[in-house]
Amino acid sequence: MIQTKDLAYTYTGGASIVFPDISCAAREMLLILGASGIGKTTLLHLLGGILRVQQGNILIDTTDISSLSGAALDHFRGQNIGIVFQQNHFVEALNVLENVLLAQSLAGRSINKEKALKLLKRLNIDHKAGQYIRNLSQGEKQRVAIARALINDPKIVLADELTSALDDDNCTEVLHLLQEQAHHAGSALIIVTHDTRLKDKIDRKVILERP
Repeated sequence: MIQTKDLAYTYTGGASIVFPDISCAAREMLLILGASGIGKTTLLHLLGGILRVQQGNILIDTTDISSLSGAALDHFRGQNIGIVFQQNHFVEALNVLENVLLAQSLAGRSINKEKALKLLKRLNIDHKAGQYIRNLSQGEKQRVAIARALINDPKIVLADELTSALDDDNCTEVLHLLQEQAHHAGSALIIVTHDTRLKDKIDRKVILERP
């Protein structure tokens, strides 16, 4: 589903970050671990098409996203990639349901309220559909972020520090919900984190290390 080859990225005035090759198939889960500042979020942004590939290749199904740019990359991301960001970037003026529906609209999809409500129900957050984001707990916000990432049935789901702000109980629950719903959508799931609690919960893992 997703494969990388010879990826490297250099920030202006900084050293080059070289990443190991990774692969993750549909309904598989991959954990990418590493200390703060090692390049985890940079890798996630490359995989999600937020940063342009400078060196190497990222293949999602049959599409090499390193060959896409501009509107083509934005369209591909909206149709094929769901991202759960460390900072969720919700629209505070919209309620929970409207934030999920916005992801459909931005991807050029038809608004499907019934589908969004079913997804919120599977995530046990449907009773908060009419609430504003500011009234939710951190764990509830993570569930909404998962719903927003999954609403368009993406081929790839990327999660950045999904559990680091959660206590142990919520950590386990949110991880299980994301894994379950990504599997339901047939998505490859890649979690990028420094949260070592996940080490024993996910079999496939890549550890980023300094050269």
